[in-house]
Amino acid sequence: MNTFGKLFTLTTFGESHGAAVGGIVDGMPAGVIIDIDFIQRELARRRPGQSHITTDRKEADQVELLSGVFEGKSTGAPIGFLVRNTNQHSKDYDNIRDLFRPSHADYTYYSKYGIRDHRGGGRSSARITLSRVVAGALAKLVLRQQGISISAYTSQVGEIQLERDYHKYDLTLIESNPVRCPDPLKAKEMENLIAQVKHEGDTIGGVISCVIKGCPVGLGEPEFGKLHTQLGAAMLSINAVKGFEYGEGFAGSSWRGSQQNDTFLPAGDSMQYPICNVETNHSGGIQGGISNGEDIYFRVAFKPVATLLMEQQTVNMEGEATTMDVRGRHDPCVLPRAVPIVEAMAAMTILDALLISKTNRL
Repeated sequence: MNTFGKLFTLTTFGESHGAAVGGIVDGMPAGVIIDIDFIQRELARRRPGQSHITTDRKEADQVELLSGVFEGKSTGAPIGFLVRNTNQHSKDYDNIRDLFRPSHADYTYYSKYGIRDHRGGGRSSARITLSRVVAGALAKLVLRQQGISISAYTSQVGEIQLERDYHKYDLTLIESNPVRCPDPLKAKEMENLIAQVKHEGDTIGGVISCVIKGCPVGLGEPEFGKLHTQLGAAMLSINAVKGFEYGEGFAGSSWRGSQQNDTFLPAGDSMQYPICNVETNHSGGIQGGISNGEDIYFRVAFKPVATLLMEQQTVNMEGEATTMDVRGRHDPCVLPRAVPIVEAMAAMTILDALLISKTNRL
């Protein structure tokens, strides 16, 4: 399965150390102005080598649009694109050609296919996510016309964490620091922790929070196509993701119903909510699997990167015990570069649901 979505779809291709990574977006509405500078800026947020707390790999990540765009607008035809790899150091991986990195995809890929690309993880590399960022940027261009915005940010690194309520933070500050955290003081603590972990050759995980504003009522299906189900599947498809919760999530499981319920209020003269409004939003903007017009908010948990720059115990392809000492360039923490990936997957999910919703009505 290399294709995401139902009506707005992305099919990806490429490997970390191959010639290029790219994709084909189908279902892009026609007539949308394609802001190539915006797409490039989104890629720059994900690209490697952007700060001292990310991998040292240097890539320009310049996107090439191959089809589906004419005179600066989408034509409705599939949009093909690619980003060429220019800074591979494949020889750095020669010493692990016959070894399985602990908690990595090496063993499972080899067991499933009988072959694996050991150079940077091949298809399992997080570099493949740049295709998602390009497609997500295209989806954002459509959602922008609908008044829908998506903001993700780093809310936890290790034990350092923000309060859960996103209203307490100025989300315009997300891009003001290399961690992409809206709290400048906590951001500095996170940055120092990541730098320390990188110096030790270790890695660390954390949480990314995401807020979707302006989403209309009625997105999502009542049974197997619930909107939170689609968002959860999208987030869990991202490399290193281990958990997803929306609304109050696991914290709300200890509450009583009288605390959790979002009380309905008369809408009054509101044009956005012609029938009713809600006093609170513990549901996270989704009720019965369908969006209710409130902000959609969720949290995504990322594990520490599996590749460590220190000696580890492992086995080789013959099943023999050995040790390994990985070389190469790796992120000590994926969170700063994963923020635009979370946004991209959310944008594609919401646009896909929006298109499906429109087909359900005459």
